[in-house]
Amino acid sequence: MARWRDGWGELVVGGHADGGAGGDGADGGGDGDGDGGGLRVPLEIAASYRARTRGLLGRDSVDGAMLLSPAGSVHTFRMRMPIDVAYLDRRLRVIAVRTMRPGRLGLPRLRSRHVLEAAAGAMEGWGLRVGVRVEVRVSSPYAGT
Repeated sequence: MARWRDGWGELVVGGHADGGAGGDGADGGGDGDGDGGGLRVPLEIAASYRARTRGLLGRDSVDGAMLLSPAGSVHTFRMRMPIDVAYLDRRLRVIAVRTMRPGRLGLPRLRSRHVLEAAAGAMEGWGLRVGVRVEVRVSSPYAGT
C-alpha cells in the first residue's frame, strides 16, 4: 500500500487502459512528465491523522481533489457543500463513487484503503467511475528551487 505525506500533487485519471504495467501505480513518483494519457487534476494529500480529520471541513469550495489516506469511509458533518466521494482499493482502483450532501455519514467500504473527495459533479466530468484506476503523482517539495 502506498504511503504519502501531507502535501500536494496530481491525480491522473484514465492514464492507462489496463491499470498500467508499472507496479501498483502508487509509487508517488513525480517523473512521469509527458508520458501521455490521462486527465490531470490538482490534488491535496491528507495522510496525517490531523489532516484527514480536518479534510474539507470549513471550506466553501475545493480546487481539484483531496486524497485521504488511509481511509475507508467519510462523513460530511459540518461541511458547507455537497461532495463527490470515490473509494479506492489498495491498487488505486475505484470501487465506489457517491455524491454526499452535507450532514451525511458514508458507509464504510470493506476494501477501501483511500478516499478521494471533490466538488459534487466533478468526478463524473473527469470520467472517474467504478473500475477506473488512478495514479497519484506527488509534487516535489523542492520544485522550483
